[in-house]
Amino acid sequence: MVGTFKGATNRPATEDLFFTVPIDMNMQILVIDDFQTMTALVRNLLRSIGFTNIDEARDGSSALEKIAEKNFDLIISDWNMKPMAGIDLLRTLRTRGNPVPFIMITAENLTENVLEAKAAGVTGYITKPFNAHTLKARIAAVFGEF
Repeated sequence: MVGTFKGATNRPATEDLFFTVPIDMNMQILVIDDFQTMTALVRNLLRSIGFTNIDEARDGSSALEKIAEKNFDLIISDWNMKPMAGIDLLRTLRTRGNPVPFIMITAENLTENVLEAKAAGVTGYITKPFNAHTLKARIAAVFGEF
């Protein structure tokens, strides 16, 4: 389990301790993008942060096939892909009751897109271009600081 837990102590309530369980750097991550260069970029950024188990899919349809075969701990997906877009993949997963953390990546910084993704159950949102620091911050927002 990953997260921050408030611990009971003999100290007054104002001095409660916080215990952080380290993030699993071996978690299973699925990166989805129809542009191989973008997939390679995200994979390299994840590796630079310290993650090691990274799988890839070309679009939402091929991602669904991989998700049916394997449990992923995190999905990082582009929004605009064919034949199945990232937002449609997200909706499909949530409709099926799959709560996997899902970070959406998009080149469009439109408020309506952010609201649409939030309504669909997105866990995090990144606008291109981005770097390792931004990606790490979004992952930390989901799993806790690491």
